[in-house]
Amino acid sequence: MGFLGFIKGFSSVYRAKPRIRAYPSFCQHGHCYIQCRTFSHFKDHDDSVLPVLIVGAGPVGLVLSILLTKLGIKCSVLEKGKSFSHHPQAHFINNRSMEVFHKLDGLAEEIQRSQPPVDLWRKFVYCTSLTGPVLGSVDHMQPQDFEKVVSPVCVAHFSQYKLIRLLLKKLEDLNFLICKPEGLNDEPFRGGELLMGHECVKINATGQSVNVTASHLKEGKYTERNISCNILVGTDGAASTIRKLAGIEMRGEKDLQKLVSVHFLSRDLGQYLLNERPGMLFFIFNTEAIGVLVAHDLKQGEFVLQMPFYPPQQSLDDFSPETCKQLILKLVGQELSDIDVIDIKPWVMHAEVAEKFVSCDNRIILAGDAAHRFPPAGGFGMNTGIQDAHNLAWKIAAFVKGVAPSSILHTYETERRPIAIFNTALSVQNFRAAMAVPATLGLDPTIANSVHQTITDGIGSILPSGLQRVVLDGIFTIGRAQLSEFLLNEKNLLGSSRLAKLRRLFEEGKSLQLQFPAEDLGFRYLEGALIPDSDSVRAQVPPTGRRRDYIPSSDPGSRLPHMNVRMLSNSFSEACISTLDLLPGDKVEFLLFIAPLEKSYHLAVAALKVAEEFKVSVKVCILWPTDTVKGAETRSKTALAPWENYIDVAEAKKSSNSFSWWSMCQMTDKGAILVRPDEHIAWRAKSSIDDDPVLEMKRVFSAILKVNI
Repeated sequence: MGFLGFIKGFSSVYRAKPRIRAYPSFCQHGHCYIQCRTFSHFKDHDDSVLPVLIVGAGPVGLVLSILLTKLGIKCSVLEKGKSFSHHPQAHFINNRSMEVFHKLDGLAEEIQRSQPPVDLWRKFVYCTSLTGPVLGSVDHMQPQDFEKVVSPVCVAHFSQYKLIRLLLKKLEDLNFLICKPEGLNDEPFRGGELLMGHECVKINATGQSVNVTASHLKEGKYTERNISCNILVGTDGAASTIRKLAGIEMRGEKDLQKLVSVHFLSRDLGQYLLNERPGMLFFIFNTEAIGVLVAHDLKQGEFVLQMPFYPPQQSLDDFSPETCKQLILKLVGQELSDIDVIDIKPWVMHAEVAEKFVSCDNRIILAGDAAHRFPPAGGFGMNTGIQDAHNLAWKIAAFVKGVAPSSILHTYETERRPIAIFNTALSVQNFRAAMAVPATLGLDPTIANSVHQTITDGIGSILPSGLQRVVLDGIFTIGRAQLSEFLLNEKNLLGSSRLAKLRRLFEEGKSLQLQFPAEDLGFRYLEGALIPDSDSVRAQVPPTGRRRDYIPSSDPGSRLPHMNVRMLSNSFSEACISTLDLLPGDKVEFLLFIAPLEKSYHLAVAALKVAEEFKVSVKVCILWPTDTVKGAETRSKTALAPWENYIDVAEAKKSSNSFSWWSMCQMTDKGAILVRPDEHIAWRAKSSIDDDPVLEMKRVFSAILKVNI
């Protein structure tokens, strides 16, 4: 299926029967408003109504709660589980997510200190067993990945449960309370609580709030409590209760693959691989078993084995701890005495996106896996969810603080849903690329799935279940015979041809990829809380499934390019920071980049005046060329007086051949760039503003914040 065909799978209109009560609303110009509501409602906020309730304490819910708390927004979190899972789950953190973590009081740096050394996880290894012949390997790290030219941070390999521990510590540092049901009383939530063991069972949206009913076990009995909130955010995973209660359907491809995940420990295996063939993923193909081993931490010997699963002929009972140990040994190729199977669970791979992310007059919002479910290929699931939270947090804060109407929340869906659809298509392409390897070896997974389908639903369905199992096992055994050493070697004509084709697959980058810099840092919002310009309205380039380099862009909707700059102040310092660090994480503040030119200073003064009218914070950043910084502070102070919310910085070029800031942004220094609190560009002027700059800035802030003037 082509990219456009894939996208069409998400575009059909669905009218779900709601499971929530919603009071009447009216819509105008594509935005919905609750009757008799203004965005100044929170000025006289009822303390019994929580501003934001988050359901689901995975990485996305925890990141959102941290971001909101830092922005001064009261929120609480409900988590169905009584404790946090120790299953490693997601483990690859891409550049953009690490940039978000960089702003969370140094979380990115903590992750980089705690993760395994990069040389232990930079490769994917393809082999007949972990101790047997290597069919090929792919190194997914390139020299520029460590140079911090396009980003102030690098990607990371860090298991999800370890990330959750660090996020919980960040919450506790913000005075959040982690509560168990038995320690609760019936007082209304004040914000700053994470309630374990609480399952959302009902939601009821009124004209001013969402009433949530949560069930929890207390003193041996299930007890319900009601929580009123202004905004409900569902970050409760792929099987989201909030999504189901809101009647929101998923669109896309279901059941791409069923698998069994085996979490186990073996320090002996970890030590062997660390010394002999370190890697992140090991794709193992032999006549007895096939699986993908994820090495979460070689030093600790922590692994997850993924194996194909074919119910109903196979059941989870077929994967007992002892059976899994034997399968692991077959894939390892030698005896291990210290295998400790921790957990075994089945899961289903989907490629789906929710039909909408925002519902009920912008009061119920989905984020993370609740809004989109991807194949794990490329690690887009958790990363897309973290970036959902980053996009959403400042918009919720702007609404709660009375800066913007509730329609600002709908721009979250306008911006993030197309990104989710694109990332779904890219993940599916990458998954298909992964399947190209066994297909090249004579084991086409599509044929295996077709055989399974025929036995389950076709002519094989007339056979007794036991016989179906025998037939399926027999066919798969014949298929795995393609991997025998007799066939798969350079002396065998067919085997030699397959191995040569496999090498070409790796060399041409057509196998499973780990990094996608162009999509990771280069994704762009085409509409929403921004003003597109004519130069930036380009067709979206379909995903290729291969690594492409990121090219910095100042197009509205793009992430602000990274450049190291030096602060200019009386306490002169050689210390450099990223342009991304010029935006604070603790307030809803926009950043206006200008050059030290007369017309640009006039524009900056206009922006500061208009921002005051709109009750939003704007900081002006005057970016000086390296060789013209003398007298910078005095000049800016005079030009911007009486305004003081500005900063002078100078380019910190690594070499004389480095691009200047304005060249990198493909603009002249007569232009200006306005950046949102989430570090995405909201508006730009590629040349000086000749018309009234005050009128222009009123137009700009009105369009971005969805405020009528």
